[in-house]
Amino acid sequence: MLYFTHGNLVDQEVDAIVNSWNMNLIPWWLLVPQGVSGSIKRKAGTLPFKELRKAGLLMPGTAFLTGAGKLKCKSIIHVAALNCLWMSSPKIVESCTVSALHLAIENSFQSLAFPVIGAGTGGVSRTISEAIISRVIGQSQYDGDVTIVRFR
Repeated sequence: MLYFTHGNLVDQEVDAIVNSWNMNLIPWWLLVPQGVSGSIKRKAGTLPFKELRKAGLLMPGTAFLTGAGKLKCKSIIHVAALNCLWMSSPKIVESCTVSALHLAIENSFQSLAFPVIGAGTGGVSRTISEAIISRVIGQSQYDGDVTIVRFR
């Protein structure tokens, strides 16, 4: 089932949340916390980002699973939603969604919360991002619940 809500991604009661991340080029500790990642860092702590460093360079559209730190969920799925120019695109949003759903299926997660991928720093419109995420979810084999969270 697909749901939409307004709020904060880190407050969702789900098995895993999706973090709209970058290519992992710059160490997490050098980045100023913003948007989704900033909210996650403030509430989860730094452990998930230390784990994420082990992934090395992430190509746009790929995903990496870490623990959830201090969050109530089981895991965080980090998707590389930005290219090396810190921009996103509809194609990257689509690939990120597919990659995140693949990890959710692989790890038997029954519920996920997605941000509006690429719509902040990435420059993709909220409407386009939500439409892409919704379409991919509808066409996927993932049978759990998905909530798309519009940040407030």
